[in-house]
Amino acid sequence: MKAVIPAAGMGTRFLPATKAIPKEMLPVGNKPVIQYVVEEALAAESDEVVVVNSREKLAIEKHFAPDTELVATLRAKGKDALASAVEHAGSLPVSFVYQDEPLGLGHAVHCAAEKTADDRFYVLLGDVIVPNNNMLPRMKEVSDSHGGANVIAVLPLPDEEVPRYGIIAGTEVESGVWKIDSIVEKPALEEAPSHLGVFGRYLLSPRVMEILATLPPGAGNEIQLTDALDAVLAEEEMYALVIEPSDGYDTGTVESWFATNAAIMQG
Repeated sequence: MKAVIPAAGMGTRFLPATKAIPKEMLPVGNKPVIQYVVEEALAAESDEVVVVNSREKLAIEKHFAPDTELVATLRAKGKDALASAVEHAGSLPVSFVYQDEPLGLGHAVHCAAEKTADDRFYVLLGDVIVPNNNMLPRMKEVSDSHGGANVIAVLPLPDEEVPRYGIIAGTEVESGVWKIDSIVEKPALEEAPSHLGVFGRYLLSPRVMEILATLPPGAGNEIQLTDALDAVLAEEEMYALVIEPSDGYDTGTVESWFATNAAIMQG
């Protein structure tokens, strides 16, 4: 099974810091955010991680490329722990495809269509980290128990956060698992069908890729992954795994990035 990490965005919320440094390369503790995400995908037994990159964000590719000269220099100076950390990052099975136009999250995911072939695949948003790596295996258990169904992670939200997320409608079928009827992208609070917002982890069927290939632009004139998920509901079942706020961290804003660093360093 492949894992897809969209990482081609401009990171405008972090400007001017992200003028030269990709947002995904900002550190949490001693590792860039995207390395946590790659390692999470591999811990869930993904056989390849496909990063959907921008051609301008070469720092991401350099991070995951071997650097034997740097490793040798560090070992010669007796800095073996650092050498091993650099060697580890350069050995991870990461490949790259490119999103040449900023046409939305759905478009970014579809850029990896040739890599995912005819199997289920994970999508992990590149600014969300799950340090204990337990979310994807839990999602796969739900999928396997329902015939390979689509599964997404959702998070209970306070009122003020609801309009920032895709929100699900559905019914709880077992503790912490909902069967989804529909998904609404960034609804007004009074129109939201629940307070359960899509968190940034998905286990999707090949049919989602097929839908993305012909999906028209939606909100913001972009191809929205949420719209593809809503469309696939007419053909396939989809479930939501309800997570706790402590299960993962959103690093997508300056404030949440600082908070994530504090939580990781204290934990």
